[in-house]
Amino acid sequence: MLNVFTLANGRLFQEEIESAEELAQSLAHVQPVWVDLEAPSTEEKGWIKGRFGLVIPEDIVETDLEESARFYEEPNGELHIRSDFLIDDDVAPRNVRVAFILHHNVLFSVHAEDLPVFRLLRLRARRIPALIEDAKDVLLKLYDADAEYSADALEGIYDQLERVSARVLKEDVNDRTAAEVLAAIAREEDVNGRIRRNVMDTRRALSFMMRSRMLNAEQFEQARQILRDIDSLDSHTAFLFEKINFLMDAVVGFININQNKIIKIFSVASVALLPPTLIASIYGMNFRHMPELDQTWGYPFALALMVASVAAPFLYFRRKGWLR
Repeated sequence: MLNVFTLANGRLFQEEIESAEELAQSLAHVQPVWVDLEAPSTEEKGWIKGRFGLVIPEDIVETDLEESARFYEEPNGELHIRSDFLIDDDVAPRNVRVAFILHHNVLFSVHAEDLPVFRLLRLRARRIPALIEDAKDVLLKLYDADAEYSADALEGIYDQLERVSARVLKEDVNDRTAAEVLAAIAREEDVNGRIRRNVMDTRRALSFMMRSRMLNAEQFEQARQILRDIDSLDSHTAFLFEKINFLMDAVVGFININQNKIIKIFSVASVALLPPTLIASIYGMNFRHMPELDQTWGYPFALALMVASVAAPFLYFRRKGWLR
């Protein structure tokens, strides 16, 4: 999918392109500030090459790039940035890599799927006049929206952990509840880790833009403000890691308590059954003169003695409180 964004009366205007002819007509009298390519086909990349003279490699959004290949500037002045953006949904939270190319004052973005941050920027740019003035503003506003999206995701983790805390600390934790709680904690820990990676990547990208001296004074100050917002998120992610570890330890502790209760039952039963086993083994020996055969109440006396030997340990354990 190919979307071209131009500025009209201070607002961002979006147009979806489906052919090379539409691209030529759309840009016949106006210069775009942003060209967004979502899962672009080879044909769409050919349109970009024919219209802008920009060659987009096939592996531009590969995930195994080294740090030196994520931020660099070509000899012809093209600026290349690779950044990860967060998608926090109920299906599978993930980080999606986006490749940015700043070519002749036009920002080109390439990514494999639609991103909430991009949708948020498009909505704001249509409603707020003079929000964007050039391609660099688009890039800065994307990073600004990314920081806000990460903060919203952290608030969601806070809310989810509050519900988990209520289940762990106020309810009886059985095996089923423990399994559900552990699954919820593991998901929030994964989201928190992805947020931390996302803000770290955004911080590196902004630092690169500031070092490259591509920003004017106002944009430079905006970048500094975004960095301050990102720094404020670090303490939240660290606190959430500690809270997740606490809840994880609490759930594991309850699981151990439940297992110890089961082991205690078997321990008490095995100790209580030792005396009747001893009595039965004595009375079952092959004596030459078996005492129970010489007495009318031999067997009833043996059975009563076995029952008494079982009851005595249970009464003792109950008095000690070991059966609670």
